[in-house]
Amino acid sequence: MSSLITPELVLLDQDLGTDRATVIRTLATLVVQNGRATDVDALFADAWDRESKTDTGIPGGLAIPHCRSEAVTVPTLAMARPNPGVDFGSDDGPADLIFFIAAPAGADQEHLTLLSTLARSLIREDFTDALRNAPTPQAIVDLVDGALAPAAPAEPAAAPTTGTGTSASQKQTPVLVAVTACPTGIAHTYMAADSLVAAAQRAGVELHVETQGSSSVTPLDPALIARASAVIFAVDVDVRDKGRFAGMPLVQSPVKRGIDEPDTMIAEALAAPTDPNARRVSGTGAEAAAAGDDARTEHIGQKLKRYLLTGVSYMIPFVAGGGLLIALGFLLAGYQITDNAKDIVLGNSLANLPDGGLGQYLGAVAFIIGSASMGFLVPALAGYIAYAIADRPGIAVGFTAGAVALVMNAGFLGGLVGGLLAGFIAWAIGRLTVPRWLRGLMPVVIIPLVGSIFASGLMILLLGGPIAALMTGLSTWLSSLTGASAVLLGLILGTMMAIDLGGPVNKVAYAFAVAGLSAGSFDNQAPWAIMAAVMAAGMVPPLALALATLVDRKLFSAAERENGKAAWLLGAAFISEGAIPFAAADPLRVIPAGIVGSAVTGAIVMGSGVTSQAPHGGLFVFFAIGNLLMFVVAILVGVIISAALVVLLKRFARRRPVVDQISEADAAPLDAGIPATV
Repeated sequence: MSSLITPELVLLDQDLGTDRATVIRTLATLVVQNGRATDVDALFADAWDRESKTDTGIPGGLAIPHCRSEAVTVPTLAMARPNPGVDFGSDDGPADLIFFIAAPAGADQEHLTLLSTLARSLIREDFTDALRNAPTPQAIVDLVDGALAPAAPAEPAAAPTTGTGTSASQKQTPVLVAVTACPTGIAHTYMAADSLVAAAQRAGVELHVETQGSSSVTPLDPALIARASAVIFAVDVDVRDKGRFAGMPLVQSPVKRGIDEPDTMIAEALAAPTDPNARRVSGTGAEAAAAGDDARTEHIGQKLKRYLLTGVSYMIPFVAGGGLLIALGFLLAGYQITDNAKDIVLGNSLANLPDGGLGQYLGAVAFIIGSASMGFLVPALAGYIAYAIADRPGIAVGFTAGAVALVMNAGFLGGLVGGLLAGFIAWAIGRLTVPRWLRGLMPVVIIPLVGSIFASGLMILLLGGPIAALMTGLSTWLSSLTGASAVLLGLILGTMMAIDLGGPVNKVAYAFAVAGLSAGSFDNQAPWAIMAAVMAAGMVPPLALALATLVDRKLFSAAERENGKAAWLLGAAFISEGAIPFAAADPLRVIPAGIVGSAVTGAIVMGSGVTSQAPHGGLFVFFAIGNLLMFVVAILVGVIISAALVVLLKRFARRRPVVDQISEADAAPLDAGIPATV
């Protein structure tokens, strides 16, 4: 097996600047120069994606930026000991020991175990002291090889009493279990585990940790879980098979807190069993919060937004696939396929084509599949809203409530209400204190059964009819929008799409458009027009900034000009976040300019009858766009307006000259790894 680190991969006592992105790019470049990866930009993008999720700085002046990347050909460690140190987000200050872990996307088990072993070695003060005092790169390599040679076990050692018996000492020693997990599963997962184990030993506690990382996962023995008085989740991702811990007092935090504050987390876990307000693992929304969030700090508005957007995010694939397939069916077989698609599919085959030939048959097949996918829109919306509130036990309750909403003709509003109702009922049932023998049945039998009876029963008996009437009224109102009223709605939607570029306001407009798609038809094209207005308006800001960087390059830094190149593709694909690097650097000029152009585009789209049956894709789903020419014209008008405003504002309302801090050769989009969301 090749060495993970060589002297050529070590930088000692160099000034690497104060920006972590520059340090990561420098180390990525070092990896590529040594023939262990193929593409600096791709490796940097993957590492920056990981860094953007959670700071990789840890107490003690350490940082471990890391990633898996298709660009990596050989599992690699690159190390820097910068002078001065660089801030990687640790509370105790800059890092002066930085290990960059670059793993191939398909790294083998042995390499992943070694990489995680190194991360765990950094918890030891004697090891980090030796690294700080090492005089040469070769000395660093020898220290690292020495730390890797014993190859610590994949799972952290628990307290000495790890059996399932119940000796007298075990009865007196508190028992806790924990799960640690991070998005990459290489470094923080294992460091948090070791930190918690060390803290437990200091507190005289028996702790057993399950590391859900890239190395093999050994699940906790059910007997240990049964003995434990509380569970700790130090995670940035969902815990696998969470139902094993149903009913247990819970302490949950981001994985980094398990490294930074392990003693505090152990103390909280010891206090949880006697705290009547302690969180419990019951498949409830408290622990189903987004990775790293503590739901207790959210006010009700934030919680509702998170619940609804979770439902929409899971619903979008059904809409995207279904909408595009329906549009493809129209393209191949014509709009009349809505009347006879089922007859064509059932009465014909590739060996017995209908009168319209292969195109009509394939169009009918695409339409049938697309319609089936769109049929899941409301149940999926309701199911995953309930999932956001009540975790996995809420899914069945929510899907059932969503299906009932369809039966009641309550549409997406019924799905929203049904999902919230199902989620809160499932959450409430899960909060009940039940005997230990019944806890295992709660998430798979009791909650789905009782929750479905109550949630769907309320939809049928009380809520479905009024919501259906409201949906009918909304549909009638949208269908009646013409002229000035349609233009005004387009202005509002366009403004919302550009005001925060993928933030909450943007997502509200987008969710409204996507949720209404299922109500669209050739007799009621208003929902499709709203979707077109939202998509076109969301494409304007990144395209406008890309154009502005060409019109007057001197107004933008080298990094911004590089971002402008990427923004062409991002904008064309309807990824509004392509404008975020510009807005973050100059919000008072970039955001107003984007709002004006997007508002105009939204108004033109709504006023000219453009439609979209696809919820995403921008110009790449041209076949799903009705009146494509006006769609393109509206976007061009908005882009020109926004680009012109940006240039004018930067020329005549400039606060200070732009100074390039990164050379053209080294510049690259610093946000390249940030996940794009709409």
